Amino acid sequence: MNIRRHISTATLAGVSVLGLLALSACSPAGGARTEDGRLRVTASFYPMEFLARQIGGKHVEVTDLTKPGTEPHDLELTPRQTGRLGDSGAIVYLKGLQPAVDDAVAQSGNKHVADAAALTSLEKHGTEVDGHHHTTGDNHSHSEAEGGNDPHIWLDPVKYAEVAKGVNKTLAKADPDHRAAYQKNTDALVKKLDGLDKDFRDGLKKRSSDTFLTTHAAFGYLAERYGLTEEAISGLDPESEPSAHRIKDLHTLAAEHHVSTVFFETIANPATAKALAGDLHLKTDVLDPLEGINDKSRGRDYFGVQRANLAALQKALGSK
Repeated sequence: MNIRRHISTATLAGVSVLGLLALSACSPAGGARTEDGRLRVTASFYPMEFLARQIGGKHVEVTDLTKPGTEPHDLELTPRQTGRLGDSGAIVYLKGLQPAVDDAVAQSGNKHVADAAALTSLEKHGTEVDGHHHTTGDNHSHSEAEGGNDPHIWLDPVKYAEVAKGVNKTLAKADPDHRAAYQKNTDALVKKLDGLDKDFRDGLKKRSSDTFLTTHAAFGYLAERYGLTEEAISGLDPESEPSAHRIKDLHTLAAEHHVSTVFFETIANPATAKALAGDLHLKTDVLDPLEGINDKSRGRDYFGVQRANLAALQKALGSK
């Protein structure tokens, strides 16, 4: 159980969310816009912030509820952040990833909300994911998305493009005067995502192995998209601890599938991944789940980090 998540939800309830949002709804006219007329957009964490900025361009002011370098799953909202949701011109979030945000959005009364989880199809993933939607081993998944679905849709460029189109519609409804600009920006973003998808397909086409080991099961959609098999030390929850049985399985899998590398992340603790790599005499490298950008990120934005992920996978899988 992730105690911090339960604490964050309790904290949110304790600050009288309804009262705060009622006050914000009565704030002076124009609260949804800046003084220079831009639409105020609140995003829940980096992948949602990136979409809002790319699509909104110069016509929006985007505020990210999750600070850089912070684990988004454990976000605790301040009363000011909670009030901002009700007063925003639009909200872009992913239902099921951050319980505190889910509660606040549900009570915000905001009419212009883009929920990424409703803009594409979600699936169940666990410790092992391949193109056959197969799950084995210990599944330490938490209820991140509805029904225990995997929320990491942004790591699949195709699904991320689907979400982008939905965010475009929400911003256009909130700010119809700039509908054409939002559509133009969306078209440009989708074209870039299509290019990234092609880069992954071409870059991983010829490889000596299909299997990669990672800290937690964040890359299920990416693995399915490109015919790979993700073997996660833990399940969907980055803070869960693997069982002795799971570690034993990973030793066997690494040998059978000629695994060369154990991937860890920039935000989560890498100790378990590095210990496993040491036991197996394997290399370590970074595969970034892109839940935030910080000074350790191998790229300045979504596209930069995704291309770094592609390069890391090519090296680990023996791509030619």
